[in-house]
This record gives sequence, structure tokens and C-alpha cells, in this order.
Amino acid sequence: MALRCGLFICFLLWGGMELCYSQPLWQGGSPPVVVECLEAQLVVTVSKDLFGTGKLIRPADLTLGPGECEPLVSMDSNDVVRFEVGLHECGNSLQVTEDALVYSTFLLHNPRPVGNLSILRTNRVEVPIECRFPRSGNVSSHAILPTWVPFRTTVFSEEKLFFSLYLMEENWSSKKRSPTFQLGDIAHLQAEVHTGSHVPLRLFVDHCVATLTPNWNTSPYHTIVDFHGCLVDGLSESSSAFKAPRPGPETLQFTVDVFHFANDSRNMIYITCHLKVTSAYQVPDQLNKACSFSKSSNSWSPVEGAADICHCCNKGSCGIPGRSKRLVGQWPESASRSRRHVTEEADVTVGPLIFLGKAGDHGVEGSTSSLTSVMLGLGLVMVVSLTLATVVLGLAKWRQVAFHPVM
Repeated sequence: MALRCGLFICFLLWGGMELCYSQPLWQGGSPPVVVECLEAQLVVTVSKDLFGTGKLIRPADLTLGPGECEPLVSMDSNDVVRFEVGLHECGNSLQVTEDALVYSTFLLHNPRPVGNLSILRTNRVEVPIECRFPRSGNVSSHAILPTWVPFRTTVFSEEKLFFSLYLMEENWSSKKRSPTFQLGDIAHLQAEVHTGSHVPLRLFVDHCVATLTPNWNTSPYHTIVDFHGCLVDGLSESSSAFKAPRPGPETLQFTVDVFHFANDSRNMIYITCHLKVTSAYQVPDQLNKACSFSKSSNSWSPVEGAADICHCCNKGSCGIPGRSKRLVGQWPESASRSRRHVTEEADVTVGPLIFLGKAGDHGVEGSTSSLTSVMLGLGLVMVVSLTLATVVLGLAKWRQVAFHPVM
């Protein structure tokens, strides 16, 4: 009986592995050959019932690759035969494509007559095997530690990050359905970076400004976050602050007391933030931080990290001299930097935030309206009363004239 077999292909996925399996050309139950592509090793497991006929093959008739590597020693009671070889052993060939490293080899079943017999009861079969490893990413199934700088560099150059900024409901459970506010309300904002299969990253809000249009390079403007993560809006008469702890390293939440620009009739603003990421394993510092000001303690405090990373917020100068005090239109130099497939930082805008007016305006308007209605009502009553009085007096005079004629 001829062996119906297909091509066995292995794919090593991000941060793990996937067993190779026979293509549908094999008809039957579980595949007779299973391949595992490991970081530096190829493991092939072959069922002794290779042909699915119940006739078991002999391990000595199996070899792997042009180098004819032999299988591991197995007991006669075992149902399988195993090969464990290095990816570069047994004459395996390597092909480099645009997006993968492809190791190719084959499993050979070459039966030989037993003893003095000159007959064979099984066929010679060659089963092609391939292992494909992505050229970008980590080919280890172990945890990634931030000590291998070339690895992180490779990942950053191949992965694309997606930044976002949302208005959230007060309980942070979902995105805000309506962008309307009253002056005196608090806006809840959530910044996120979607990392996909990227190494763990931590998101920071480096700088934020509010403007009257989506173009942040306009005037007037109001700075909300400055100096690489100092929420300076909290210094004024507001409770604006970062929320601690974070929901996760890739998310940062903060609140801003709603405001409007004086001497401008427009009832909306836009908020643009410069977002950036670092490795989640990197300790926060003066250039990568999230600091809020507490009026009760009259001090700055970070969402995470040592307290002294926020001391520079008082000075208004954090990190590299001359790069902290920025006007609108003067983002960090790295903000405009782009790589082949990556955005490590981005400017994201949310808005418009639409204001319905001051929180107390409706109460005042209601009181004024009620008072006006009362005054109008009293005025109408007085007019009607005077009119009736005039009519009554007129009738009385007419009756007097009618019944007492002048002689």
C-alpha cells in the first residue's frame, strides 16, 4: 500500500510554537508524522504504524535529512519513533525569504530486507518537512526580558503601534456617548496604545494642549500637560489629575476640569496630546512620567516610580535643558521622527468638547423665567381689574342718568 502523504509545514508563532501537521492529503485519523519547530531544534515524531495498515515499521529503516540522522533509541513497546536534531544538523537546508527563515529537510523510510529474506512489505517513502521562522520577532517561547537591546530594536523597527485618546464616562467603564459638558463638569480622558504582539510597553502623555480648532498649532491655547508628563492644569483652580493606579501599562487615564476660553464666543474646544511609549520594564524617569499636583499636600506625585522624578515639575524644566518649555508648535524633536514600520510616539486629538453653559445658568434662567411669568400674570390681573372697574362705573352712571332724568 502506498503512503498518501503531504507536505509537513511548521510555523513558529510569536512567543510560542505550533505543532506541524499533515495536509489533508493524509487520509485517516491523527497524522503519522508530527513536527515541532523549536528555537534551535527540530523534533520529529513518527508513528510506527506509518502506513495506517497495522503493520509496524522498524526504527532502523527511518533516517532524517541528507545526513541520514538516526532516531533516538526507543523501546519495542513504544508506538512512536522520535528524532531530536539541531536545525543546522543532518544536512538541513536554509532558505532566507523576505519575511521568513525556511529550514527544509525530509524524513526517509527506506525499508531493508530482514535477515536472509529478499522481500519487502512496505514502500520507500520520502516525506518533505519545512520549518518557517518569521524574520521579525522573537523565536523563543520563553518570557522576554528587556536586557537584549538588539531584540527590542528589531521589534520596534518591525511593529506598528496604534495610539488613541477617548472621552470616557465618569466611571471609566465605556466611551462617553455625548461630547457635551457644562462648565464645572469634569472630563474623563483615556489614552491607549494598542501593541498587538509587541513586547510589553508603558504609555505616557508627554504634552497636551487645548485649542479652539483641531489644529493644535493655533492661538489661543491652554497647556494641560507639559514638561514630559506634568499635569500643570492641576496647578490652577482645578482638580485635574492622572488616575492611579493604571488599568494597565498600555493605558493612562486623567481628568480635566472643563473650561472655556475667555473673550471667545465659541462653545467648544479640542484637546491634542503627544503620546509616547517606553519598555514596560524601564523605570520611569524625568522624561517618562505621569505626575499630578496635590493642593492638599502642595506637592507633585507620580502614578508610578520614585517621587523625585516629579520634582522638576516645580522648576518647569525636566530632562534635557531647553526642550521642556515648549509653546504650541514646538513638540519634541523626536515627535516628527519616523521609522520604516513604527510610530513610537504620536499626536492624537479628541474633540470637540461642547459646552452647554455654566452649571448654574439653567437655575438662574429658570428663576428669572418664573419671576417674569409671575410679574406678567400680576400685570394682566391688574389690567383686567381696572378694565372691569371702568366698565362697572360706566354702567352705574348710565343707570343713574336713565332713571333720574334732568328737569
